[in-house]
Amino acid sequence: QVQLVESGGGLVQAGGSLRLSCVVSGPPFSNYHLGWFRQDPGKEREPVATITWSGHSTRYANSVKGRFTISRDNGKNTVYLEMNSLKPEDKAVYYCAAGSAWPMDDPNDITYWGKGTLVTVSS
Repeated sequence: QVQLVESGGGLVQAGGSLRLSCVVSGPPFSNYHLGWFRQDPGKEREPVATITWSGHSTRYANSVKGRFTISRDNGKNTVYLEMNSLKPEDKAVYYCAAGSAWPMDDPNDITYWGKGTLVTVSS
């Protein structure tokens, strides 16, 4: 059974940092591109950062470029999202995602989803 389990969300002040982690179990981890999407109530789910199965290529939403960094450790079956200089508009539920399509920008192309972890940024 495939499982993606996120952790690391929470409440942080604007300007602060958080590190999200997602452990993937079930499929061969290195077969999938991985990514983080986010969704705020009333809005569509949007890609934040994605990384290829090899880790050699990454993509970021314009709104997080220079502030967020995605990485993966294939030995630990884990993908990370380092978030710095957080802003109130970063508040959302962050979802870990795994898929075969690249670029991995369309939520409809995602094969597996985690349940999400809430990030709240106070001003």
